[in-house]
Amino acid sequence: MNVEHPAASYKKIFESVEELNEPIPAVITGVIPSWLGGSLLRMGPGLFEVGDEHFQHLFDGQALIHKFDLKNGQVTYYRKFIRTDAYVRAMTENRVVITEFGTAAYPDPCKNIFSRFFTYFRGIEVTDNCLVNVYPIGEDFYAVTETNYITKVDPDSLETLKKVDLCKYLSVNGVTAHPHTERDGTLYNIGNCFGKNMSLAYNIVKIPPVPKDKSDPIEKSQVLVQLPSSERLKPSYVHSFGMTDNYFVFVEQPVKINLLKFLSAWSFRGATYMDCFEPNASMGVGRSVLECWSYKHLHKFRTSAFNLFHHINAYEDEGFIVVDLCAWKGHEFVYNYLYLANVKEEWEEVKKAAARAPQPEVRRYVLPLDIHREDRGKNLVSLSYTTATAVLHSDGTIWLEPEVLFSGPRQAFEFPQINYSKCCGKKYSFAYGLGLNHFIPDRIVKLNVQTKETWVWQEEDSYPSEPLFVPSPGATEEDDGVLLSIVVKPGAQRPGSLLVLDARNLTELARAEVNTIIPITLHGTYKP
Repeated sequence: MNVEHPAASYKKIFESVEELNEPIPAVITGVIPSWLGGSLLRMGPGLFEVGDEHFQHLFDGQALIHKFDLKNGQVTYYRKFIRTDAYVRAMTENRVVITEFGTAAYPDPCKNIFSRFFTYFRGIEVTDNCLVNVYPIGEDFYAVTETNYITKVDPDSLETLKKVDLCKYLSVNGVTAHPHTERDGTLYNIGNCFGKNMSLAYNIVKIPPVPKDKSDPIEKSQVLVQLPSSERLKPSYVHSFGMTDNYFVFVEQPVKINLLKFLSAWSFRGATYMDCFEPNASMGVGRSVLECWSYKHLHKFRTSAFNLFHHINAYEDEGFIVVDLCAWKGHEFVYNYLYLANVKEEWEEVKKAAARAPQPEVRRYVLPLDIHREDRGKNLVSLSYTTATAVLHSDGTIWLEPEVLFSGPRQAFEFPQINYSKCCGKKYSFAYGLGLNHFIPDRIVKLNVQTKETWVWQEEDSYPSEPLFVPSPGATEEDDGVLLSIVVKPGAQRPGSLLVLDARNLTELARAEVNTIIPITLHGTYKP
């Protein structure tokens, strides 16, 4: 489906808003299921400039937490800025004080030349701007980005409680904003670790459930597995990972962090995190490496280069690991196209930029675990339901070719969600995603990963967010539940709304509308 947006009303979702003094009641149309009671919490950028200085990248805007509360058939909406150091100091000094993902902070022009000079060489000051996601750890909720700082928040009042430095408890320099959580509350994540002698590794970390003594589980965090980087000074950018019953699945993609640039960047005026990324076409003709490892075994597989941000799901089946993910072809970094100047262009310019960008598709890779030398040159994949292949080469490498589950020119299926409690690490049928049309979020898509059938919700000049799946009580079918998404319709009388869709067919059950624009949100969680 190729929908045009000539009016460019999407620009409104990339504009600053003010926080609210108190929750505001929503006007409800349709019928919200009586069993649906709780809070939808979402994170995203809400402040795109400070004083005369503008943030440059989509991932630079200051963290705003949103909440739609559903109680007794009533709905309210509330939002507050997280009081991070980055936000508080920016508000105090009326300028960008801490360097963000794509925006450099400069020393205070009012300081004298000597103090400005020393500021350049003071070393890295890492941002705590936690705009990417919010999720529970034990009984607490944390807003997060991808650095070592996470911020504890009150999910009811949205007050900022405290900043936590994970480096105090774990050997990591940052972790992803997409952990995996088991039923008992055990949480797993992955992060880069800069070790001794400039050695580089990826660490899988584990945070246990709440201990019996009710102490903070973060204090009992541990590194489970360490995997060396294939390049000593250039780790791959990691945004998410897969997990099955027995394996972690990790893609070492060709988008690299140049560690020397990173460590020296803060010594030079005007350098940002984005300046430290470089596409690496030399990983063997621009390859990506898929790795799966348990406590005992490590398997490596190679394939053609792609960018990866979001895994959909992974599971084990008959001696294979099936890995479904949202890929972007090639080794150029997709984030290069997410500068605010690009996404706020007129529609024809947005389309031109997207035509140059890596192209998206949903892929299925199949990783064989039982490999024999005599199988060289053969396709090792014997699963009847997929066309994905894995071929053992004479040098011992295993080359993977994916099965494409979804593809459309400059139409991405991204921000994927599944029935997580039922299907994470298990064979499944359905994925739900946000449809990006030339990087503009304009539809919600349901994908049957077995038949490739799709269902679409779309409305003119409406911009939804990542759809979160909430199962119906006592549900036996995988897609028996609802999808919750925040939708922005800039020209409407009440432009912000919570949309409730039937997950089976994407028909609208209800929406709760409020008279305020809601800027773009990235990820979030549903708190029953």
